[in-house]
Amino acid sequence: MNAAPKITGATRLYAIVGDPITQVRSPEVFSERFAAMGVDAVLVPFHVPHASFDAIVPALLQLGNLDGLLVTVPFKARMLRFARRLGAAAQTVGAVNALRREADGSWTGDMFDGVGFVRGAEAKGLSVRGRRVALFGAGGAGSAIACALAAAGVKSIAVIDIDPEKAHALVDKLRQAFPECAVSAARRMPQDVDMVVNASPVGMRPGDGLPGDIGPLDSGTLVGDVVIAAAPTPIIRHAMRFGCPHVDGRDMHGGQIDALIAFFAPAARAPAGLSAEVA
Repeated sequence: MNAAPKITGATRLYAIVGDPITQVRSPEVFSERFAAMGVDAVLVPFHVPHASFDAIVPALLQLGNLDGLLVTVPFKARMLRFARRLGAAAQTVGAVNALRREADGSWTGDMFDGVGFVRGAEAKGLSVRGRRVALFGAGGAGSAIACALAAAGVKSIAVIDIDPEKAHALVDKLRQAFPECAVSAARRMPQDVDMVVNASPVGMRPGDGLPGDIGPLDSGTLVGDVVIAAAPTPIIRHAMRFGCPHVDGRDMHGGQIDALIAFFAPAARAPAGLSAEVA
């Protein structure tokens, strides 16, 4: 059993912000990793009510002992404006799920949801290359996963969102960045897919159902969900019913931990690979 990290007046702070926040596992995972690395730091959860975002976040970023921030729903796009520099994934997606403070006090942001999802699948021996994907959700997480899947060689992506404008905007970005991948906006799940991903918030609340009309699945269909929950979410239960391989929110979270630790580490703070400063 891991000992609780010792907290002193010199302990550096990292935080995760979201609304809701009780579902996140990052505080225990990152605090334990920092302790194992001999780093005097902890990561704590901050519940930022949606309506109070503009009042709380700018003040939060002024804390002198806050070195990094993780971002979960629904703030990934709204946090973009606080980053002076962006990594390649954040530039394409238009959202961030991590910010780190630089030596001059400015913030650098990037998006790791997509790479975490693909690494989570690979850790389970699952390949996404060549698959035909139905993606529910065109927000920050959905955009990041779509980019990572396209980069990993999926054949096609059908983007489904309750806001058609968001779906079409993501499709336009993907077509420009990944012309070799067939991308389209859809109102419902196409029939010929062999991969289904829920990147929407559906499944976070008790009583939630599926993100759309998914129907029966072939046992070879790969099913993914970004929602982190103690028990299988509705779409993961649906996958299990048909014997489908699946990647859940915990797999995705685990897939991006190493990348995030490297992003936050002092050794990773050189600006190589980052964009020019955001105007």
